[in-house]
Amino acid sequence: MTTNFVFVLDSDKKPLTMCTAGLARKLLDSQKAAMFKWYPATIILKKSVVELPLAYLELRIDPGSRYTGFALVEIATETVIWAMELEHRGLLISESLIKRNSIRRARRSRKTRYRKYRQNRKKPSGWLPPSLQHRVLTTVTWVKRILKLAPIKSIAVERVKFDMQQLENPDIQGVEYQQGTLHGYTLREALLEHWGRKCAYCDTSNTPLEIEHIHPKSKGGSDRFSNLTLSCHKCNQEKSNMLIDEFLKHDPARLDNIKKHKKQSLRDAAAVNSTRNKLFNTVLNLNLPVSSGNGAATKMMRIKSNLPKAHFIDAGCVNASKQVTLKTFQPLQVKSNGHGNRRFVTVDKHGFPRKNYAPKQVRKDWKAGDIIKVRKKDGTSVLGRVLKAAKTLAFIPKGGKETTFHPKKTKPIHRSDGYRYSFTTIDSVNVNVNEVFP
Repeated sequence: MTTNFVFVLDSDKKPLTMCTAGLARKLLDSQKAAMFKWYPATIILKKSVVELPLAYLELRIDPGSRYTGFALVEIATETVIWAMELEHRGLLISESLIKRNSIRRARRSRKTRYRKYRQNRKKPSGWLPPSLQHRVLTTVTWVKRILKLAPIKSIAVERVKFDMQQLENPDIQGVEYQQGTLHGYTLREALLEHWGRKCAYCDTSNTPLEIEHIHPKSKGGSDRFSNLTLSCHKCNQEKSNMLIDEFLKHDPARLDNIKKHKKQSLRDAAAVNSTRNKLFNTVLNLNLPVSSGNGAATKMMRIKSNLPKAHFIDAGCVNASKQVTLKTFQPLQVKSNGHGNRRFVTVDKHGFPRKNYAPKQVRKDWKAGDIIKVRKKDGTSVLGRVLKAAKTLAFIPKGGKETTFHPKKTKPIHRSDGYRYSFTTIDSVNVNVNEVFP
């Protein structure tokens, strides 16, 4: 049987050994402790206690492109007592940068003032694109948060490295690593030979053909050979930046044929390869012993422990010395959403600045994204998230419709911090919630 564990702090905010949800509930009911933080669930004792031998923990991290797994493991017994899965938003950042780039390029066709060239565009050593740097920063942010809540003795990070060419061609060897996919061909000639010198969408031949991206570049597509095809000018204009599934939804046979050519994207593998050393070196600066593991050893330990595949389970198996056991199958799900728009001037759909637009903060005590508890007329309470903070709060409860409440009838539960949280259950505070807040 699995058990949810809760972080415990003493009256001086010093981390103590984690306790079960049942014990935390008893301490809260007897007024010996108070809720210090909801996400992750943390209680703080109201009186100082005699220090007992602490069960030292190891924080293990399984970094990934879209998700990163965290696990707190009792070193002596190799038992996972708390886990978390962090969902990154690197793809959203990349799409936002592409959108910004298109708006800036549109300046060339508008009559705007001359901007003098500035020699400040040199990238510093170790620079990473914002979509990749985000993965490092959010991961380290959560490592620092967890270090303040638990008596962690060491950190283990998986430093997996992918062989990109072997992922495409498992039989590659020797000098073939240096030749590449288009060895002996130009790109256009290789595409003409591969697609039979005709349009991939209408089979038109004997007409000028254009190189076209199967997955649009404006939506994260790459310039890899497997993401390129040939099309006539008419089909290229009709497809524009539509997804291939939407463009060929009425021609499933042709859609399947094109998808067979398109190989699996290596975007995620490239992201992990680019950030693995940066993340490891950043964690080294936290003044704790840091060890590294590899993907093969993690997988072997997970299979040896007879555990299913999951991000937090892989994290628990990183650098493990013996079989790993779980005390919880209910990881905290954290989704990174950011803090909103930071642009000084918003633009309209044409890319022009919006005139006479000055956003104002109506309320200083509440803001969109805060989780609150609202007291109803019948005396019951309901949890939900603030949508708009005006004179009356626009509020959406779990599984309900948007409604409004007066701020005096509300109680803060969790302030918006750029993340969204979800649980299977929240037993430590007598609240049953099975949802991801909208």
